Amino acid sequence: MKTISFLTIVSITMLSTSSSAQQSVATALFQTDLPDIEGREAVILEVEYPPGVASSSHRHNAHTFVYVLEGIVIMQVAGSEPQTLVAGQTFYETPDDVHSVSRNASDTESAKILVVFIKQKGAAMTEPTP
Repeated sequence: MKTISFLTIVSITMLSTSSSAQQSVATALFQTDLPDIEGREAVILEVEYPPGVASSSHRHNAHTFVYVLEGIVIMQVAGSEPQTLVAGQTFYETPDDVHSVSRNASDTESAKILVVFIKQKGAAMTEPTP
């Protein structure tokens, strides 16, 4: 199995609920082809949300697994209730879900999540939705 390891900063569009224009920072930690699942790859990111930062509505077109490392985040997919998650809790999105809410619940503390994508090889990890 071929494994590709890299460290890169990935830009994700975020909105801030505070007056300053802050953004989350996603750091790519790992990527590898999944040879027993033709055409698929796994990607792992660490995403840090500054205080008060939230993403705009988007989709991942991937099986998306979230693990909260630090802080408190609020996650929601369209058609479901929002979930407030603390360190050690998890969240899952299907490839068809629209991720309507992804935000740091605190206006004073940062939050950090680990994200694992199982997706089509070479496809974009995030796409904005209307």
